[in-house]
Amino acid sequence: MSQQVQVHKREPSAEKKAMVERIARLSKDYPVLAVTRLSKVRSAQLMAVRKVLRGNAEIVVVKNKLAILGLKRAGLKSADELLKNLHGQNALIFSRQDPFKLFLLLEKNRVNLAARAGDIAPANIVVPAGNTGQQAGPVLSEFREAGIKTKIEAGSIQVVEDTVVAKPGTQISPKLASLLSRLGVKPIRAGLAIALAYENGLIYGAEAVAIDLDKYRADLIAGFFSSKGLSVILGYVTKESGPEIIAKAYREALAVAVEAGELTPESAPVILAKAEAEANAVLAKAKEKGYA
Repeated sequence: MSQQVQVHKREPSAEKKAMVERIARLSKDYPVLAVTRLSKVRSAQLMAVRKVLRGNAEIVVVKNKLAILGLKRAGLKSADELLKNLHGQNALIFSRQDPFKLFLLLEKNRVNLAARAGDIAPANIVVPAGNTGQQAGPVLSEFREAGIKTKIEAGSIQVVEDTVVAKPGTQISPKLASLLSRLGVKPIRAGLAIALAYENGLIYGAEAVAIDLDKYRADLIAGFFSSKGLSVILGYVTKESGPEIIAKAYREALAVAVEAGELTPESAPVILAKAEAEANAVLAKAKEKGYA
């Protein structure tokens, strides 16, 4: 007669239950939730971000299983898309700031770190031209292996031109990591980075919230001048285009008056100068022909 073995499920600890409840509560209290990757994030950086966000956001470092349970309990709209992207080591940021402002704030608190062997290049890694401060010797072979053109001046190694030594997505070798460290090149950006953001049922990917303020500012300025130029051509008067439209009308009216020989206080000097120039030209021609 076989015996049935009963397997008792272990009851979750009070700490885990409290964490699940906390995640659920914060999901309801804050309109924005950002999933951030903790790769290469130092505790000092995490503390600095907590300080900056105090009063506007809460950062919770939590295991993915507990986070998923908490978010499910909160009943967030479109949460399935968010939950399936919870992998690796994450920190959840519950915020009152929109995802775009949150991105900019996190960017300000990121730092550059030296690369380690095995790191993946986040972007083109460039060794700049100039004096490296390295004395000529065996290290020259490492420059050659990295494809960096060099020359020796006063016993010091000079890089001839800016050189890309690693492209985005490539793994950094031990030798390259060592060389970059000696040259003071720190290509690894470390800090909290938004992987996904959730707001009112909408989910934003990392690319969507990544605002390039310099490009945005340049596009805005270019758009302003293009719009003003068009309004001047069309004669559409605004506070910005009005002075240029009036100046343009003045120049055109003056040109018409000069061409028609209409004397006004503004056109008279131009008309007289033009007449004088024409008279001098006729006189010069007459002298050339011997008539004067």
